[in-house]
Amino acid sequence: MSRSRLGISPVVATVILVAVAIVIAIAVAFWASGLVGIFTRFEKLEITSAYADVGKSQVVLIVKNTGSSDTVIDAIFINGKLSSTVSIQMTVGNSTTITIPFSATYLSTGGVTNEIALHTTGGKLYPTAVLVP
Repeated sequence: MSRSRLGISPVVATVILVAVAIVIAIAVAFWASGLVGIFTRFEKLEITSAYADVGKSQVVLIVKNTGSSDTVIDAIFINGKLSSTVSIQMTVGNSTTITIPFSATYLSTGGVTNEIALHTTGGKLYPTAVLVP
């Protein structure tokens, strides 16, 4: 008596190969998206409030880091000119208050709108306008 041996049918083999290929593709996609998330961090500062505090003779800026990377504010520009160099660490999600006295270099008073810009170590400039009485 001869015994014939049967393997798996071609349809079942095809289904198994396709399923394995899909599982591998999903695994590679998750791995690649994890790498992309690591390498696409960015800085973004938002000046949430900017006003002149006449009682204290200063301009007040409230700044929040809404990006996905920590940054450092390294300079303050007033009306396009470097007013001062600073080192203010901005961690992700945190806010800080920056005060600029009315006597600061290049700050105009007497009902004048001034452009105040914050420069970061990442090379970005974040401007805002403030009316100083």
